[in-house]
Amino acid sequence: MLLPALQPELPDVRWYRVDEPRLAAAEVELWICSLATAEPMISGNKWMKLQYHIKLIQQQQYRGFVTFGGAFSNHLAACAAAAKLYNISATAYVRADAIDPENPTLQYCVANGMQLIATDRATYRQRHCSDFIKSLARRHPDCLFIPEGGSSVLGARGIACLDLSATPAGNADIIATATASGGTLAGLILAAAKQDATTAQKATVLGLAVLNDHSLPAKVRALLPETLPNDVNWQIISTDPLQRYARCAAEHVDFCCQFAITHGIAVEPVYTGRALYKLYQMVAAGDIAPGSRISFLHTGGMQGLAGLYYRKLISLEQYQILCAASVG
Repeated sequence: MLLPALQPELPDVRWYRVDEPRLAAAEVELWICSLATAEPMISGNKWMKLQYHIKLIQQQQYRGFVTFGGAFSNHLAACAAAAKLYNISATAYVRADAIDPENPTLQYCVANGMQLIATDRATYRQRHCSDFIKSLARRHPDCLFIPEGGSSVLGARGIACLDLSATPAGNADIIATATASGGTLAGLILAAAKQDATTAQKATVLGLAVLNDHSLPAKVRALLPETLPNDVNWQIISTDPLQRYARCAAEHVDFCCQFAITHGIAVEPVYTGRALYKLYQMVAAGDIAPGSRISFLHTGGMQGLAGLYYRKLISLEQYQILCAASVG
């Protein structure tokens, strides 16, 4: 695949220092990096992961793209928004037995012109198989296939354009983010490798996994070049080995609500909030060295709150608290 040479359009990078007694007591400094994008529904990391895909579609004159996602997927919502923004045809294979017309995420996708195809779980599991993709390519000629979550070499390359190592207070010791499909983590590793070439300080890149996927390290490595320009210390830590993906435990929801009330920063309990909750646990356990400065990427995904409320996984009061926060 010929990779686009053009630089992606960067979002407005905004930093927020989180001041709390429990962080101060542990001598840990936490900075949250939030990305304000031109289209709010293409939030956070999704903007960066889709930029090179869009450029490749435009340069190679694909007639559109095909992608994959769950019924409440942030990725699908972002893809639908991007397709409308750039006037591109979009088709999504949705992990669902049927398309629920009341689902707020899918409603948004349809309203923005995305074609949705319900796909049973057994069929959906084939989305990584080359023969299955070839069969879909015959059904969708001249379309670019974007992997679930936008996690491809192009997606990682887009994330790598972000510099999370340089906080307003100085270089970070730890760069952290939520990770699910691995593309964002791979991009942060690539970015850290580039920064290591210009500074003596090497940051550890920490992926806080929100699903129990034992193949995740291999997926991340597959998105990286065989040799990085500089060695990068990176690791994946499970946020909760018993927690199911796309579900939210009561303690995660409570944490997100309190975080929004205290700091005015909205985080949802499936990705960013769950990852932050784990990071706070690590600080409390002494797993983060005193004196550490943490740079944490807020990956957006706030559209998912409507889906959580629709499924009665959060209350109306919790939904309103999280939606009222000024940043997110």
